[in-house]
Amino acid sequence: MSSVYVTLEEAARLESISYETMKKKLQRNSQRFKIKTEIADNGGKDRVFIAVNSLSPKAKEAYRRLQELQVQADIPNMQPQTTEEPWYTQVALDWYIENYPEQYYKGVELGNAVRNFLGYEGKERTQYASDCAQSYMDKGQRTLYRHAKTYLEATAWATKKEKENGGNYDHYKILCLCRKPKAINQYPSFKPEVEQLIKNIWFNKDFATNRGTRMMLYDKLQEVAKLNGWNKIPSYQSVARYISYLMQDEAQYNAWYLASHGVREYKNKRMIKGVRDTTKLQVMEIVQGDEHTFDCWVAYTHPNGKVTAIRPKLVAWIETRSRAIFGDLMCKDANSEILKDSLLKLITTVKCVPKYLHIDNGKDYTAEEMTGHKRNDRERSSLIDGGECFDIEFDPVARGFYKGLGIVDDHRAMPYEPWSKGQVERFFKTVCDRFTRWMKSYTGTLTGSSTDAKVRKDIKKMLEKGELLTMEEFFARWTWWLENKYMNNVHSGLKKLGEKYITPQSLFENGDRYYKPLPPRAQLTAIYQIAKKVRVYNTGIRMFGQYYMSAELGAYIDKTVTVKYDPRDITSIWVYNNQNKQLFSVPCHELLAYAPQVSQKAVEELRKEQNRQLRRDREILAENNIPFEEKFKEINDQYVGFNPATGGTELMIGNKQKPVKVVSMPEDEIYRKNKQVRNPQEEEPQESKLLELYAKRGLAKIKAIGEN
Repeated sequence: MSSVYVTLEEAARLESISYETMKKKLQRNSQRFKIKTEIADNGGKDRVFIAVNSLSPKAKEAYRRLQELQVQADIPNMQPQTTEEPWYTQVALDWYIENYPEQYYKGVELGNAVRNFLGYEGKERTQYASDCAQSYMDKGQRTLYRHAKTYLEATAWATKKEKENGGNYDHYKILCLCRKPKAINQYPSFKPEVEQLIKNIWFNKDFATNRGTRMMLYDKLQEVAKLNGWNKIPSYQSVARYISYLMQDEAQYNAWYLASHGVREYKNKRMIKGVRDTTKLQVMEIVQGDEHTFDCWVAYTHPNGKVTAIRPKLVAWIETRSRAIFGDLMCKDANSEILKDSLLKLITTVKCVPKYLHIDNGKDYTAEEMTGHKRNDRERSSLIDGGECFDIEFDPVARGFYKGLGIVDDHRAMPYEPWSKGQVERFFKTVCDRFTRWMKSYTGTLTGSSTDAKVRKDIKKMLEKGELLTMEEFFARWTWWLENKYMNNVHSGLKKLGEKYITPQSLFENGDRYYKPLPPRAQLTAIYQIAKKVRVYNTGIRMFGQYYMSAELGAYIDKTVTVKYDPRDITSIWVYNNQNKQLFSVPCHELLAYAPQVSQKAVEELRKEQNRQLRRDREILAENNIPFEEKFKEINDQYVGFNPATGGTELMIGNKQKPVKVVSMPEDEIYRKNKQVRNPQEEEPQESKLLELYAKRGLAKIKAIGEN
């Protein structure tokens, strides 16, 4: 090294000191160091170089280690002593200090001892090494030499990394003297085919659906191992830890949940969801509607006077921006007429028609008379914002009840995805927690999956004792709670969104508003009527099991006309022509005697993310269900698994599913309406003439025997 010179910066790194410290050291002891200068290329100050052999022994050894690493990097075919980077180059300093503080501070003290030894330049270095090792480590000098070698190697790695990245890697010199962290979540005793077999069993759909246990899995593992002649398999404890590792550290719990609970529950509980920012909406821009069955019982009087206990149903609409509730009605069973009454109550209360409706997917909300299109027709024409539909006719049958009121469009929630109308679903949760639980007849959530969600009560006995509230009393309690405990109380959801007004009532009254006036009263009455196309016979029009007849109908016999009727009063119907002009009223004498589409960009992006998540977990399921005997066929084609036909064992016990023979349901109207064709009666068996002949001959022989 007599002719090797390094720059002042490199010398400082080799000595493990700062540049300024090295500079001052050179100024104070200039005779000790062998230096030379060169003219700088850029015309600045002359560059100073220091001979390596004039540095400390520690710096010399560090330079030698650095040169070895450089040679290994420059010569690809060379086989170095260290073929890969040491463990401490892959560990974050903060993580190690947090998890192994005691080991780290021991390394700091040991590093001080090693630096003292490497910096010693006096005589009797061997004796000094022995004394240093005994005083600092209570060990022999060989241990000190080993630590010094490791320290110098770490110094070389720190210098190399600093040149490559420009960062400071002095912590290598401490971590190299610390104990290497213990490897976790590694299972060297698990052969690849054993790991795949464990996944085959654990992620099997039938096994997961039955909530198979780890003990069940291990029993099946032993059975398959015996069939394949595996003499040694991991212990039960190791298999249990491996499953926990897969579920937690390998993030495969969602895939197992998909296999065990199905896609519907997976989407509800495990799939990522988007958060809607309702602050960008106007008041009355979007209104959500749904039904809720209360988790308590009331006394209900039927039309015939009989009193029974029922769970009342609530039909209500929530204004999305303010979370205000309007149009609330209670009933035994909801239908389209109840929904119409509820929506009319909403618009007459707030004196405004909403712009869009976000409705439940139930048949009552999506009936053709409500939406103007068939329930299964999702391909509808687009709407211009604030305008009318391109192909909506003036005929109320085509327009539907919603658009007849002036609502731009209705949007339907997806089946089994309650989070798509989260505001109204969250309100129903509040109703259950803060209102229904105060009722003595509360019996727990109707759809609760856990047994502790049910409350056992003798409702029949409570009804007999008169302890149940009547429907009217219950609705009065509900109305008081809604006005005093909900509408004028602070709403946590509005508060989190940073709304200026944080109660539903105040935000509804003071928020930026969408306004569309109500239709005239006469139009509301006409809209409420149900339109229907019927055929006129010479006996009149037959509806509701009755005949409607008048002299004016004579001109329309054997023709189809449009009629309207009020479901609350069917004593008469009204006939309209093709121009929707009311012609005349027809009485029943027997009865008389008695929205353009809201932008879906954000929803589409969320759908893509959800599909990616579902696809990823399905891929994990598919990978984990590859039979191990197929995956490792190249290693050993004699493996047997869960196919009894090849000598294996059954994973789940049960008959195979029979193939479905029905390709599609018949659509022919004649077939669907003709019961004799759909359910043909068995033909009477025809008598065989040959059997009849034999019977006569046998009977004649019997008679002959009797006569003799």
